[in-house]
Amino acid sequence: MTSTADAAPVTPPAPRPKPRERVLAAAARLFIGEGVGAVGVDRIAQEAAVSKRSIYQHFDGKDAIVAEMLQEYGPRVVASYFTEDDRRSPRDRVLHVFDALHEAARSSDFYGCPFVNVATELRDREHPAAHVARHFKGRLTDFFQRQAEAAGAADPHVLAVQLTLLFDGASASAALCGGTPLAARRAAEQLFDAAVGARR
Repeated sequence: MTSTADAAPVTPPAPRPKPRERVLAAAARLFIGEGVGAVGVDRIAQEAAVSKRSIYQHFDGKDAIVAEMLQEYGPRVVASYFTEDDRRSPRDRVLHVFDALHEAARSSDFYGCPFVNVATELRDREHPAAHVARHFKGRLTDFFQRQAEAAGAADPHVLAVQLTLLFDGASASAALCGGTPLAARRAAEQLFDAAVGARR
């Protein structure tokens, strides 16, 4: 007979996420997978297993949910693309972004860049979510610019903007066709090498 002292410790169940967290998680799944316009508060409440009353206790309305969802979801999106690994060259850090995009785009639930998708669908540059989207897209451009400066590119800002545009185009292509074309990474290589070589 096994004594109480010999019994394996029982791991307590993880606490259930709070209503606000469940709403944001449900909003991320629905807005990114189906679009902002296709999803209403009723659907979010159902998906999150909360009441509409509970939703309005935490958020002013759907616009606030969209903005806060992007704010919450954004860091997780960009984290997989950025690397500040000092063992990599600035060029390799830039190319890592496109490699990470290619890897992400192989998933069946990849729908393109969520920031561009949400901002484009809203068509309102002053919408709170559009401000959040611009912030995160700005972080990508800033990352590219830091690498361009470290490598001694002729015009780091221009190169950073070009790489951001290339990333957005590759994301859109991946959402439509699945996977990213090898041409996107090669274009990033060519842009980077040309900008750095022009300084030499």
